[in-house]
Amino acid sequence: MSKAMNRNVAMLPGSFDPPTMGHMNIIERSAELYGKLYVVVADNIQKKCLFTAVERRSMLAVLLKDFKNIEVCVWQGLVVDFARDHHIGVMIRGVRALVDFGYEFELAMTNKQLFPELEILFMPTDPTYFILRSSAIKEMAAYGADISKMVPPLVAENMRNRIKLLT
Repeated sequence: MSKAMNRNVAMLPGSFDPPTMGHMNIIERSAELYGKLYVVVADNIQKKCLFTAVERRSMLAVLLKDFKNIEVCVWQGLVVDFARDHHIGVMIRGVRALVDFGYEFELAMTNKQLFPELEILFMPTDPTYFILRSSAIKEMAAYGADISKMVPPLVAENMRNRIKLLT
């Protein structure tokens, strides 16, 4: 491993559209394990998102403001490049079910080929948040369902406001 990579610094990349209680659980648990955690909001222009990357970063920054070891960033490009640029030694990926694991494992193998020094760890979701998928939450919110147990209050309010604008 390159001496420049720091195993006490981790990253948790994702689209976070919107940030869910499941995301918050994985982020908080990861922050307890590492001296520094970067929450990296992926800005993929090909993905249709409800919120811009800057809006997602802003929500996460407010939600995570009490964690002194967390930095929320937006990144366009390969997450391994973010890791390399910031001397990050560990990438954490949350998984809910076997279908997540298959996708995440293939992605991990690709990322290891691109950046072999980066360790990639899978963190299973807390069973409380097992079924929370951002896409399902967005669909439920669009139909007026109560999503208050699925996302933090700030996110629920922002989603209601955004959906009003879109309808």
